Amino acid sequence: MDFHLLGPVEARREDLRIALSGTKMHTLLAALLLARGRVVPDSRLSRLLWGANPPATMSAQIYTYVSRLRKLLEPEATLERRSPGYAIKTGDSLVDVVEYERFDRLGRQALQEHRYEDAGSLLRNALELWQGPMLVNVTEFLAEEEIPQWEEGRAATLENRMEADLALGRHHQIVAELTRLVADFPLRERMRAQLMTALYRCGRQADALHAFHEGRAVLAEELGVDPGTDLTDTHQAVLRGILDLEPESVERQPLSVAAVRTLEPEPAVSHTRPAPASVRAPAMLPPDTAGFTGRGRELAALRRLLAPGGQPTTRRCLITGMAGVGKTALAVHAAHQSREHFPDGQLYADLTGPDGAPKDPRDVLVHLLHALGEQPPGPAPHDLDELVRVYRTSTAGRRILVLLDNAVDGRRLAPLLPAGPTAAALVTGHAHLAVTAGPFTLPLEPMSPEESLGLLSATAGKARTAAEPGAARLIADHCAGLPLALRIAGARLAARPHWSVARLARRLAEPDARLGELSFGELELTASLASWLERTDEESRELLARLSVLGERPFSAASAATVLGLPDRRAEDLVERLAEGALLETVRPLGEAGGPDTATFHFRFHRLVLLYVQSLPVHRPVRVALAQAG
Repeated sequence: MDFHLLGPVEARREDLRIALSGTKMHTLLAALLLARGRVVPDSRLSRLLWGANPPATMSAQIYTYVSRLRKLLEPEATLERRSPGYAIKTGDSLVDVVEYERFDRLGRQALQEHRYEDAGSLLRNALELWQGPMLVNVTEFLAEEEIPQWEEGRAATLENRMEADLALGRHHQIVAELTRLVADFPLRERMRAQLMTALYRCGRQADALHAFHEGRAVLAEELGVDPGTDLTDTHQAVLRGILDLEPESVERQPLSVAAVRTLEPEPAVSHTRPAPASVRAPAMLPPDTAGFTGRGRELAALRRLLAPGGQPTTRRCLITGMAGVGKTALAVHAAHQSREHFPDGQLYADLTGPDGAPKDPRDVLVHLLHALGEQPPGPAPHDLDELVRVYRTSTAGRRILVLLDNAVDGRRLAPLLPAGPTAAALVTGHAHLAVTAGPFTLPLEPMSPEESLGLLSATAGKARTAAEPGAARLIADHCAGLPLALRIAGARLAARPHWSVARLARRLAEPDARLGELSFGELELTASLASWLERTDEESRELLARLSVLGERPFSAASAATVLGLPDRRAEDLVERLAEGALLETVRPLGEAGGPDTATFHFRFHRLVLLYVQSLPVHRPVRVALAQAG
């Protein structure tokens, strides 16, 4: 869940706005969030809701508002009664004011250390969290108390960002923005001094001097004071011509005369812990797949999703499909092609161990936090909620890509998803997971015959397959569009140049020997299928074994019901569940018309999966197991 205060007060769940009714509800939520988990006394809530004239039923009304808000926000956030008031626990939810203060603090620290590129990026991240005038839908009592200090903080963030840009020699890019800002904040001397510096460096000395005299007049008229040292020092520097950038390295270039000495002290920030001084962009992606070919439609869809501004909603995509269909290869290739969109880094984690068992999300989070330059909070064993909080805080507002491979369980996956619309996540897994369900689920099917032949040629060598096109097509057909099988076949041919393509085709033609032939070095199709099926439950494995008597041809739910000895509806539910886990393929009978509501979809085994499943023993009668489950 995301909470927004830097603009209209909002709570969003998966980018859907939660309907909060009335100014009082928005005010209550904002007051609790601004307290950063501390107790807000009833007396303060009363003052913020009704000012100096609360109703006689004040306590009862506050209780009612809290109860309504609690129902809307749970389970992601909880509202607790703690005498003498209430407090909110936001868990791993994103709170934009907390993120703003974190980026602002890190940006000022980078500025003080003359890390101007880091400073500019961090301060821009902070400013991008502002969605307009803040707290516009709360009572005037809360607005009058909170808005001035936050607007002052935003103006200081703008000034610090301008200092970073000036130090990097970007005066041409920011002079127009500074002109507008000075018009909006005519009494801020530091900002006006920055405008004078930018104008002078653009060769506009007369305009810089005019900005000084205009500022002096405004200060005299509005406040009855003379310009301070920021403006007067910059004025003298313009007259003496000493505001030019030196030709040396940017890291050695001085700030403008209105320098970091005016930076205010760091505010205390709750819900976050000190971040490392040096923020480095992690680059954890596995090497791109050599000779990647095919998947043009799917790759284009992923690149559109990952492009900046391509989607208004959270950028997540779950790539599903059976073992060996190339989910990881596609995700890694798409991530490499989109790296330029994620300058703040790319993270990668395999969510299963060598034995195929899912990893503890705490271990994965520790791994990712180290890559982000963060220290996990507290000693091991770490608290999952605290790890998630630090992870979401660290990724919020950053243009970062997270690739999570081999997801099995949505509950284990949810803590690993990054926060905020600027981050993106690619997830691979065999089954559909509710935590990433939505318009960006990409079911990956076996390759077409043309794509299969292209991948085999790219792996074995185009000249090799072109010399024996018929045999190459037979190999592609025996591999049934499975990229892992095609790569193994191509690798075997490449490693044995004395073999003819026809020789391997003959060896693969025998069904009983086919799985054994599809093995080369660390690539082994049988091991991949075994690991895949081991992650499913025992009932699903027994279902597959029993249904394998139906062979390669598509079968209906009614046929499955006959084999399993179950009612049609129960059998349909079970085979649909197998299809959702990519254990079966869903097909429409040839020649059948109609939409999704009228079509009778059939199911079938992938040819290589069928060969493997037929070798599995049925440990106990399926009918008994299904009767117990149903």
